[in-house]
Amino acid sequence: RYSLFYNHLKNIEESEGGLDKFTKSYKTFGVNQLADGGIYCKEWAPGAEAVFLAGDFNGWNPFSHPYKKLEYGKWELFIPPEDGHSPVPHGSKLKVVIRAQNGALLYRISPWARYVVRDEDKVNYDWVHWNPPQSYIHKNPSPKRLKSLRIYESHVGIASPEGKVASYKNFTYNVLPRIKDLGYNCVQLMAIMEHAYYASFGYQITSFFAASSRYGTPDDLKEMIDVAHSMGITVLLDVVHSHASKNSEDGLNQFDGTDSCFFHSGYRGNHQLWDSRLFDYANWEVLRFLLSNLRMWIEDYRFDGFRFDGVTSMLYHHHGIGTGFSGDYNEYFGLHVDEDALCYLMLANHMINTLHPECITIAEDVSGMPALCRPVAEGGGGFDYRLAMAIPDKWIQIIKELKDEDWNMGNIVHTLTNRRHEEKYIAYAESHDQALVGDKTLAFRLMDAEMYTNMSVLMPLTPVIDRGIQLHKMIRLITHALGGESYLNFMGNEFGHPEWLDFPRIGNNESYHYARRQFNLTEDDLLRYKFLNAFDRDMNKLEERFGWLASPQAYVSEKHESNKVIAFERAGLIFIFNFHPYQSYVDYRVGNWHNSLTVPFKYKILLDSDAGEYGGHQRLDHNTEYFSEEFPHNYRPNSIMV
Repeated sequence: RYSLFYNHLKNIEESEGGLDKFTKSYKTFGVNQLADGGIYCKEWAPGAEAVFLAGDFNGWNPFSHPYKKLEYGKWELFIPPEDGHSPVPHGSKLKVVIRAQNGALLYRISPWARYVVRDEDKVNYDWVHWNPPQSYIHKNPSPKRLKSLRIYESHVGIASPEGKVASYKNFTYNVLPRIKDLGYNCVQLMAIMEHAYYASFGYQITSFFAASSRYGTPDDLKEMIDVAHSMGITVLLDVVHSHASKNSEDGLNQFDGTDSCFFHSGYRGNHQLWDSRLFDYANWEVLRFLLSNLRMWIEDYRFDGFRFDGVTSMLYHHHGIGTGFSGDYNEYFGLHVDEDALCYLMLANHMINTLHPECITIAEDVSGMPALCRPVAEGGGGFDYRLAMAIPDKWIQIIKELKDEDWNMGNIVHTLTNRRHEEKYIAYAESHDQALVGDKTLAFRLMDAEMYTNMSVLMPLTPVIDRGIQLHKMIRLITHALGGESYLNFMGNEFGHPEWLDFPRIGNNESYHYARRQFNLTEDDLLRYKFLNAFDRDMNKLEERFGWLASPQAYVSEKHESNKVIAFERAGLIFIFNFHPYQSYVDYRVGNWHNSLTVPFKYKILLDSDAGEYGGHQRLDHNTEYFSEEFPHNYRPNSIMV
C-alpha cells in the first residue's frame, strides 16, 4: 500500500510539479476570473468531440465560444476582457456545452462550479457564475488544533424550530451561541456540498465545489465559519468522496456523454444500494478533482478538517454490502480491498497534513480496517480519528432486547473499551443515523409515547419518564468518559429531542414537520428537557476542565454484574455508575490509585446525574468529602467508601 502511495506521489512530483501545484487545480479548472478582467476556462472531458461555453453573456449561443483541445482530454478557453471588465458578469447563468461522440449536444454544469441554484418552478439546478465585487474577508484565525474534540454534529437546514429550510445566517446567530454554551468545541456540518435531493441528507452530491445554495450564499457560509472561529469552535465538513449522484443534467454523471469520465464504467461504477456512481480512484484526473476539492474547502471557506463519509464502501470492492466484519485480519487484506481507493485516502491525508497540518480528518468506517488512523509513513491511512460505530449499536441492542436487570456490565465495558488504543476513536451514544425516520433516538426508545404527555414538570414523574431521563444521562456520560478519545453528539439529541427526523418527500406530503430541531423545548421551564440539556452542558464543561478525552485510557476497577456497578479512573477522576434498576448502596467500597504528588487523597462530587438541576432525586450530599485510604480493593492499592 505504501509503495502504491509513494509511486503516486513520485508521479505527481515529476509530471505535475508537486502536490502543491497539482491540488491547486481548483483555481484553474471551471470558469475563473483573471486579474485583467478576462475569463479563463478549463475542463476535463475525455469523451467529448467538442466543448463550448454558453450562457447569459452570449445570448446562449452554443457555438460562439469553443474550447481548444489539449492533451489528456483537457479543454481550455480564454475570453478577453471587455473595456477592462469581465465578459461574464457576476450572477449570470452558464452551461458547458458538450458535443458527444454520437453528435448530441449536452448542456452540462461544470464539475468545478462554485455556485448552483434552483428556481422554485424548476427541477434541475442552474450554474451561476459567482464573482462578487467584494468577497467575504475572514477576520478571525482558525482555532489551534484541539486535544479534546467534543463534536456537535449539525445540519444547517433543520437547525430551527420552524418548519422550513433554515439558513446559514440562522445557524450563525442562533445555533453557534448555543453550541458554545453547551461546551462543544467543534461543529461537524452535514449536507453542505450541493445536493439536488434535500431528503438525501446531503449524501447524493451533485456539485462538489459548490456550497448548498438552499441555505444562502457562499459568503454566508464563510461568515458562519468565521463567527465559529471567533468563538474558538473548530469547523469540520462532512465530505462525500465515496460516491456521487446519478444526476446528469446537474451532476457529474455522464458529463462528457460517456458512462465513465469520473467513474468506473459498467457494473463497477454503480453502487447497487445507494443508486449512485462510484469514482475511479486510479484515474489521474479524478485524483486531481477530489484532492483539489478538499483543498478548496480548506483554503476558500476555512474549514478545519473533514469527516469522510462512506469510507467502508471505498475500502472494499464489495462496499461492505452483505458482509460482516469479525476483526479477522483476512477481512482487511486481499483482493477484495480496493487499493486504489485506499491510496487516494492516503494521498488526501498526506496532502492535508503537509499543506495544512492544523486540520483534522475523521474516517467513518464500520469495518475496523487496521492502521486506518496511523500515519501514512507507517503504511497507515493517515486519519486522525475514526468513529466508534459499534457503541450506538450496542446501546440500541441493550435497550431494545434486555430487561434492566439483565444488562451485562462486562459487555458494556467491553464495547466501550474494545478498540486499538494506538488509534483514536470518536465515541458517541447516537448520531444522525439513529435520529432518522425508521429508527429511534435513545430518548424515544427509553420513553416513547410518554414524551408527548409526561415531560411537563406539572405532571407526576412517571416510572417511564424517570427511568428514561436517568438512563439518558448515564449512557451519555459513560460513553463520553470511557468510549474514546473524542465525543460526538447529533444536534438536539443532547436534550432528548422527541420523535424522529424526516425530510420533506412525496411519502410525507412534502412536510417539514419532522425536518426541524425544537430547541425551544429546552427554554421552557415547565418541561423536563431542560434537565437533560443542563447535564449535557455540565458534562462537556467538566471534560474541558479535566481533559479525560486526551488522557490515557481508563482503568476499569469494577464491573459488578449483580450490583450493576461500573467504576473506573481516568484523568485523575473516579467515575462510578449504578445501573441497578432499584437498588442503591451505602458505604460502597470503590478501588482507586493515587499519588500524593498528582492525585489528592480527598475527593468531592463534581458531577451527579441524581442532582436536582438534572431532574434527579437529590439523594447525595455534595458537601460530603470522601477520603482515600490504603485499603486494597479490586486490584487497586487504595479505596474510598461512597
